[in-house]
Amino acid sequence: MKHIAVLASGQGTNLQAIIDAADRKEISGKIVVVISDHADAFALKRAKNKQIEAHFLDPSLYDDRERYDLALVAKLRAVETELVVLAGFMRLLSPSFVEAFPLRIMNIHPSLLPAFPGTDGMKQAFNYGVKVTGCTVHFVDRGLDSGPVILQEAVPVIQQETLATLEQRIHAAEHRIYPTAIDLFCRDKLKVVGRRCYIVD
Repeated sequence: MKHIAVLASGQGTNLQAIIDAADRKEISGKIVVVISDHADAFALKRAKNKQIEAHFLDPSLYDDRERYDLALVAKLRAVETELVVLAGFMRLLSPSFVEAFPLRIMNIHPSLLPAFPGTDGMKQAFNYGVKVTGCTVHFVDRGLDSGPVILQEAVPVIQQETLATLEQRIHAAEHRIYPTAIDLFCRDKLKVVGRRCYIVD
């Protein structure tokens, strides 16, 4: 059973979806630690409620992003992390962190990448006036939301939709596909060739 570490900065709704899927035996892996860069992140409480190891790693104790990330890597290696899952982790990862876990870091983004990368992808899509948007699970590389796509789910934008209602429906899609992508990784069902990520038997 693969060891999963989750990095989260805020409420941790995707973390909760992952925890719930693991409880239902829909993920062939175990969450061994949750780490946040915010002491008051509700994600830490979600972890503690399930007796999952939870830590606040204070960025102010480190001189720069590189040193913080090296400390983060050390904590993840201490629990033999095999997959790093970003669940609303609002810090850009340094190249050193990405190199420590090549093709072993997953992120979810609230748009159909490569459209609308970066912050506020959902709002960007909504303001652009797209008819279809959605969410994307991808591996993290050195670029911004540029790693190989693992899974996507399209979400149509309904006429007279508000950003708030669209957000609810995209979050529901995220909670479906993120646990699925994690389970595929844990069962060694993902193979990356160049930019393409294949699901293998």
